Amino acid sequence: MTPSDWSDVRERLARLAAEAGAGEIFGSRSHRWRLEPPLSAAELDEVEGQLGVELPGEYRPLLSGAGRGGAGPAYGLFPVRRVDGRWRWEGDGADLTDLATLARPFPHVAAFNPADGLPDPPDEDDYDSLDAFNAAEDAYWERHDQVVFQPEHSIGLLYLCHLGCAQREVLVVSGPARGQMWADDTADDGGFRPLADDDGTPLGFARWYRQWLDNAEARLSRDLPA
Repeated sequence: MTPSDWSDVRERLARLAAEAGAGEIFGSRSHRWRLEPPLSAAELDEVEGQLGVELPGEYRPLLSGAGRGGAGPAYGLFPVRRVDGRWRWEGDGADLTDLATLARPFPHVAAFNPADGLPDPPDEDDYDSLDAFNAAEDAYWERHDQVVFQPEHSIGLLYLCHLGCAQREVLVVSGPARGQMWADDTADDGGFRPLADDDGTPLGFARWYRQWLDNAEARLSRDLPA
């Protein structure tokens, strides 16, 4: 099966949904193993026309052949929907995608952390009073957030999935890493990093999605009574 062939996905999801333990798979009670209807060819053209960029080749066929979002890793794939005549992705963290800059290249090919180079947080023992420490700590975190959460860090990234605790995974739409899946761990001061397959190669969208599907099937098959 090629990375652009998604003809098997709906059937596999239906089989998973029918298993007794399906609700125990992390995130499944949110997406309930359902994909939303696929985009028509005209809708997909309209999405890309508004974005000014063609979506990567492994993700694009899923939208038109299987579904525009729904069942997927963790709490599911953010669906793309038309709202007030404009297309956008919806979900917890989907608004981190800057649609206006999605066509601009994401420049990175290796992990990076915007917090690198920042000083350590203030130490209470270095201050004469709690008020002084609190003021220094507030100033530090304000500066930290200004540096770490600059929108410039995520140009060219399409946020697709929320793992919980503000950790999310993204698809690189533009730039030298186009088509790869990355993790945004900035909520834990971990920065951005490319996701890798078992052999260390960069993880593309199709492998990322199918790993989740394979793992869900394997877990439920182990849990079934002999």
